[in-house]
Amino acid sequence: MDFIRAFARNRGAVVGLAILVLVLLLATFADVLFPGDPWDMAGAPFTPPFDPDSWLGTDTLGRDIASGIAHGARVSLLVGITATAAALLVGVLVGAVAGYYGGTVDSVLMHFTELFQTIPNFVLVVVTVAIFTPSLVSIVGAIALVSWPPLARLVRGEFLSLRSREFVQAAITSGQSNTTIILRQILPNSLSPIIVSASLMVATAILLESSLSFLGLGDPNAMSWGFMIGSARTVLRQAWWMSFFPGIAILLTVLALNLIGEGLNDAFNPRLRRTPRVQDGRS
Repeated sequence: MDFIRAFARNRGAVVGLAILVLVLLLATFADVLFPGDPWDMAGAPFTPPFDPDSWLGTDTLGRDIASGIAHGARVSLLVGITATAAALLVGVLVGAVAGYYGGTVDSVLMHFTELFQTIPNFVLVVVTVAIFTPSLVSIVGAIALVSWPPLARLVRGEFLSLRSREFVQAAITSGQSNTTIILRQILPNSLSPIIVSASLMVATAILLESSLSFLGLGDPNAMSWGFMIGSARTVLRQAWWMSFFPGIAILLTVLALNLIGEGLNDAFNPRLRRTPRVQDGRS
């Protein structure tokens, strides 16, 4: 209950959560709201917005923009969530092992992590996708590849600070295995920053997928917001709505995830929870 109250005190986080819920509902009920294939022609090409048959207009091939946004929400969210899940798996594993064991293991794993941080993230994503041919699998893999190193460093720092605590020493004294201590003692106490970081990583993944599609490196067989913007890059002046409405969808979703991340950070931070009492001047 304290967590919910702390989260609800952040109005931006509540607004972000409401926006994200609407996006999830749009993705869930896309087939109901816009039955049929979003790739099918729904009207004349370059139909402007607010037309009775296509209220957000059509693209160069007469495909409905509104239908593309609804169905594209699934792909964009899938890319963001899947890439984040893969990055969490690798980042938490590497960071936990490095932070818990320390010494040579820590040094080797951190040097390995630094190898992926010597190349700018976007450059590495572009090169990886180009090598393995643009597809949802290669895009998710490339985004996960650049997302796990910062998370590994975050988890390592948490484990370094927690491994000397009394409850960990008690677990070691009681004869618990290293795996049990990592999974049951330290990791649960490190979840707060990991969850906050994960919410921001989903937003970053959606932006990266959109950037790749804008450069023509998106999956040509998947209707996503990034693909819609990428297909409109040659007609920005002629048909502004083709990139405007998918761009608004990306903007709102990324903004919502960032607001939620800030709210989670406030809710997980005990100092911020006590702020109102301090301002009242009461002990």
